[in-house]
Amino acid sequence: MLKPGTIYEAIGGQEAVDKIIDSLYKHIGKHPKLIPIFPDDLEESARKQRLFLTQFFGGPNLYFQDRGHPMLKRRHMEFEITPDRKDAWLECMNKALEEANIEEPYRSAIFERLTMTAVHMINTEA
Repeated sequence: MLKPGTIYEAIGGQEAVDKIIDSLYKHIGKHPKLIPIFPDDLEESARKQRLFLTQFFGGPNLYFQDRGHPMLKRRHMEFEITPDRKDAWLECMNKALEEANIEEPYRSAIFERLTMTAVHMINTEA
């Protein structure tokens, strides 16, 4: 059962988000299906993702303050996001949640929400 409050608070706040992001981008940087759509230097991508997940999990509105409304689909239109790449990204995220020791039921709740977001991001079937 989820505790009252936000997922952000329940998983340990910014420290937990930082662990997730560090692990996520370690995996993204090695994934053959994702390498083609990410820059060689993942630092800025990780920074934006950190801001987004902080806000997405119910923490401070860092993404909005830095970048405005997320408009995720629009911001990602320049990248070919296929069903295979969606699955690859979710695979990396699943590993990151495990490595960051995100406990249940939060891990499943986070993964479910991010799966819905990832499906929404698909912009090509190729």
